[in-house]
Amino acid sequence: MPCHPGERGPSRRDLTKGKCVSTQSTIRTAQSCEAEARAAAREFYAGVCQPKMAFVVFFCSSDYDLDALADEMTKLFQGVTVVGCTSAGEIGPLGYYDLGLTGASFPADTCTAVAGRIGDLQHFKISEGEAFVQALLQQLEERVPTAGPDNSFSFLLIDGLSRREEPVARALQDSLGNITLFGGSAGDNLKLTRTWVFHDGAFHPDSAVLLLVSTSLPFKIFKTQHFVSEEERLVVTEADASRRIVKEINGLPAAEEYARVVGADVGDLNPMRFAASPVVVTIDGTDYVRSIQRANPDGSLTFFCAIDEGLVLRVVRGVDLLGNLERTFDTIRTEIGPFQLAIACDCILRNLEMTQSGAKEAVAELLRKSRVVGFSTYGEQYHGVHVNQTLTGIALGYPREGYGI
Repeated sequence: MPCHPGERGPSRRDLTKGKCVSTQSTIRTAQSCEAEARAAAREFYAGVCQPKMAFVVFFCSSDYDLDALADEMTKLFQGVTVVGCTSAGEIGPLGYYDLGLTGASFPADTCTAVAGRIGDLQHFKISEGEAFVQALLQQLEERVPTAGPDNSFSFLLIDGLSRREEPVARALQDSLGNITLFGGSAGDNLKLTRTWVFHDGAFHPDSAVLLLVSTSLPFKIFKTQHFVSEEERLVVTEADASRRIVKEINGLPAAEEYARVVGADVGDLNPMRFAASPVVVTIDGTDYVRSIQRANPDGSLTFFCAIDEGLVLRVVRGVDLLGNLERTFDTIRTEIGPFQLAIACDCILRNLEMTQSGAKEAVAELLRKSRVVGFSTYGEQYHGVHVNQTLTGIALGYPREGYGI
């Protein structure tokens, strides 16, 4: 598949002077499938560069030489706030693509951003999250005194193998108050070995990055999923919540009982089967997906979310993923108008489900037309809740006349 730098607005790179020349400030996107890290960074920069960038967000393959990629990105985007993470696949102007680099730049005349990182997630404390958020809010309010829930949002990128998304997302959202948090868990192309987030010129494991943005653009944060529940109940009767392992369901080995309910043999349980038949827990009348990562040799199941003993689960089946996404986007457009950009945190299991069902190219075309950039995740965060097999994100519209920061 041919790659191109980007497709937003009449901006170009002046290679002689090393500067960006632009006739218009706009959110700009780009996608590179260059295999070499520095070449990918340069192609990405050529597509998104513009004068007075407020911040840059990117998503990339974990197969890159991450040290080289970080070094090149830092050189190219000197003085600009840049955040990103490794992925299980990228979404951009080319649609779905693996083993590449994609993202967007945001102009300073409509956006202001601050960012920070929490390290050592294995020892994360709620008090640490509170202090972290308060410091970032203070930084944002010093630059934008009018920043608040109506014109600001928060974007979380977190190590997707840390198993710390639940406490981190909840603590940050509680401290943010009415400023809504959404985000995604970093991936590593389903190797399930190590994932990384990018902040302050380097990639970091066991870390989370929070971006706070105040903008004059209309925006809408959203979550969408496409499942209906079956009737049979699966009660978790033994679990190790800290490791996200379920040992027994309905008093039987977890993998065996799950396989019975979905009509499969234990030996056939694989990511495709889990993508087709996730489970949900109902909280306050809303279904939240709890996706399975793998079946273990001892008969247990490892999940992408924490699962407690006593939890009641139900298997769900997917219904019209493409139509669900089309309806979601149509509803958002009635609120904010045409999309200038949407950032999508799209669960890797949705990607696998689309591949299995043959719907992937049609969904990719919808994402291209809707100006979506994002990545395939190991989990998603929405309003402080860690979820699976959903698409969470934000859609941003075009400037409204007479409104500015």
